[in-house]
Amino acid sequence: MARMLCTCGETLSNHEAPNDIELRVYTDREWEEIFDCESIQPWMIPIPKYNVWKCPICKSIYVYEGGYGEPVMIYRLEKDDTK
Repeated sequence: MARMLCTCGETLSNHEAPNDIELRVYTDREWEEIFDCESIQPWMIPIPKYNVWKCPICKSIYVYEGGYGEPVMIYRLEKDDTK
């Protein structure tokens, strides 16, 4: 579990489970490898390569590779149409 401060000032945390901050994002290749068998059990689904967080206030996206630390990519809206 982790906590971080978004660039908009919102504190993001994945302490609650489930939550709306942490997203499960798989690349198309990862998804194909997961379902490239006759049947799959939920416990067989691996953790995705990227850990993705989304700020509910400004909609910024933070992408981490593997665990936590510094994000490898940050996406921000160019124009705030969320209001």
